[in-house]
Amino acid sequence: MEHLRNVEDVMTHAVVSVDRGTAFKDIVEELRMWNVSALPVLAQDGRVVGVVSEADLLLGPRGTDTAHDTTAERLMTRPAVTVTRDATIPAAARLMARRHLKRLPVVDGEGRLVGLVSRGDLLKVFLRPDEDIGAEIRELVVHPLLPQVPAAAHVDAHVHAHPPVEVHVHVANGIAYLNGSLPDPAMEDIVVRAAGTVPGVVDVRADFAATEAAQTGTVP
Repeated sequence: MEHLRNVEDVMTHAVVSVDRGTAFKDIVEELRMWNVSALPVLAQDGRVVGVVSEADLLLGPRGTDTAHDTTAERLMTRPAVTVTRDATIPAAARLMARRHLKRLPVVDGEGRLVGLVSRGDLLKVFLRPDEDIGAEIRELVVHPLLPQVPAAAHVDAHVHAHPPVEVHVHVANGIAYLNGSLPDPAMEDIVVRAAGTVPGVVDVRADFAATEAAQTGTVP
């Protein structure tokens, strides 16, 4: 089962970049050749010091109008908006949405470029098989929250704690259906929220039995 939780799990490792001294025309050529709209600008030690985009090229150099100064150093937007490789996929998505970005350079702890993550990369999680999503809900949500409940082998299988407490997990088209009964009504919101954090889950729909019935065995 493939776990897709962090930026490193979905990012592109081979990244095209330019250095501070790359000339205007060379930047244009790199953008055209690789069919991208922006490139990270690197210092000699590999740290990301800025990003130069098509918009930056159209605006022209900052603080000068001399042709020989039209390099990445002059053209780039700084500081670069980056994300670390261990950032969660939802965190990267929120950052992209907030800053209206199509892609983000991925850096290590020293700020050196290690990859690139795009909107398309982040959407990969929604291509996960329903079986993988269901298995991860059991492994990372049901089992830790209900330690007595063993993990199930199939998406639509029943998992049981001491009777009559039980949790059923079924995933179809990315929608997680949770039903059964819980030992405490307060747990429903916790379970639903936790299931919603599993990569690939589009929505969570829960229908748990009344706690009283689960604890006493009575039928409401």
